[in-house]
Amino acid sequence: MEIRVSGIVNDSIVDGQGLRLSVFTQGCPHNCEGCHNPQSHDFSGGSLRDTDEVIAAMKKNPLLDGVTLTGGEPFCQPEACLEIARAAHSLGLNVWAFSGYLYEDLLTLAPDLLNETDVLVDGPFILKERSLELKFCGSRNQRLIDMKKTREKGEIVLWEAPQWVAF
Repeated sequence: MEIRVSGIVNDSIVDGQGLRLSVFTQGCPHNCEGCHNPQSHDFSGGSLRDTDEVIAAMKKNPLLDGVTLTGGEPFCQPEACLEIARAAHSLGLNVWAFSGYLYEDLLTLAPDLLNETDVLVDGPFILKERSLELKFCGSRNQRLIDMKKTREKGEIVLWEAPQWVAF
């Protein structure tokens, strides 16, 4: 299956917890002022890749903790991103997704992809809310949602970084 991407980073440590394969999808309707990836907004930009190529990159890197679907707007290419997310889970990897849409909107916009997401960073980037102190998001309005706990409780549960035990 084809996916239009702005780029792929095989060893990211800034797009979610742990070592990640980050897939920067191409095309975004939000056009947030101050966006970190403005080159990813044009729906006809970037390049076409096959999802099998992305999945092969996952398989080649035994150090990966997970895959991050970012952009651009990954929920504008839900079928291709769903294929990547399912493959990641089959390899024991977690899936993070960044979206300018809110969780509540994604429930109807792309429920299958949302169901294959472990952590969702939702909400548009708002330049006035920008903070360099935040982990894994750019502005204070964005939420890091623990999707497994959210599905279990039936209400939004925010993701919390694990507490490591010192020896």
